[in-house]
Amino acid sequence: MYRQFALLCSMVAALSPASAARAAESEACRDIRLRLETIKPHISAIEVSLTLFSAVDRNCPDLVTELLDQGASVDARDRLGARPLSHAARFGHRPMVDLLLARGAPIDARNLAGATALFFAVEGDRTEVAQRLIEKGADVNLAGRGGVTPVSAAAYRGNDTIVAALLAGGADDRVVDQTGKPPIVYAAAAARVDVVARLLARNVDVNARYPNDLTLLMWASGPDESTPETQAIQIVQHLLDAGAHIDDRDARGRTALMIAAEGGRSGIVNLLLARGADPALTDKAGKRAAELTVLTSLRERLTKP
Repeated sequence: MYRQFALLCSMVAALSPASAARAAESEACRDIRLRLETIKPHISAIEVSLTLFSAVDRNCPDLVTELLDQGASVDARDRLGARPLSHAARFGHRPMVDLLLARGAPIDARNLAGATALFFAVEGDRTEVAQRLIEKGADVNLAGRGGVTPVSAAAYRGNDTIVAALLAGGADDRVVDQTGKPPIVYAAAAARVDVVARLLARNVDVNARYPNDLTLLMWASGPDESTPETQAIQIVQHLLDAGAHIDDRDARGRTALMIAAEGGRSGIVNLLLARGADPALTDKAGKRAAELTVLTSLRERLTKP
């Protein structure tokens, strides 16, 4: 037994730093390395780049370092034009982000849709990576697909920590995307109370009009079905407390009450009625809120004298 233990110790001591690192690699990283060894005698530049992206995606820093030392490029592009740094940011591999930046990765490189590594980090809700990229000087205003800025993406995700970091880094919270929506609309539509409160504190007009004459209250009154009712009610309450006009109409002549009724949002309807919304108003098609809902209980509530 002692002889076997001594033999094991001598084997460990004989391992080079590179060998020890390889021994500690994950199974996914070892698989990538094995494939690399198999094709290395006839490897093409494209295969080198593909291997680099795989190693970044699987968070294999030692293999990435070796590939870069052997000529792989931090400016390589995948089929959508994204660089290795964007892959590391999308998967939330902060040490990998640091490694690639240290090796000269272009921090503001954009893919074919315009997205940067920062945008990928924000969109993926990768707080630590987003903060690191901002610290390293990433442009906080470069938009991704559809002209959506990082702060809009963070607002939609409801990540107030990232929103705060972006704003501190100089992000413009008034920029609209290709659909005409600024960050606060995304936050209101997704019922992100903390983000809405932060942006309203920056002198955003609570009654501003956006495409189709929609207001923040209207967006909040017709949230996505996946938005919890309690959260949706909270954002409507916040906007009303901030001075939102309760009976403003959109381009169809509809009020927040009508929008909530059509969406079957009973809690929001009850709140709006309690705060003085007028159920007798009609839209441009002559319909009242009660006529827009498919819920019998809501219809009865809206038609009570």
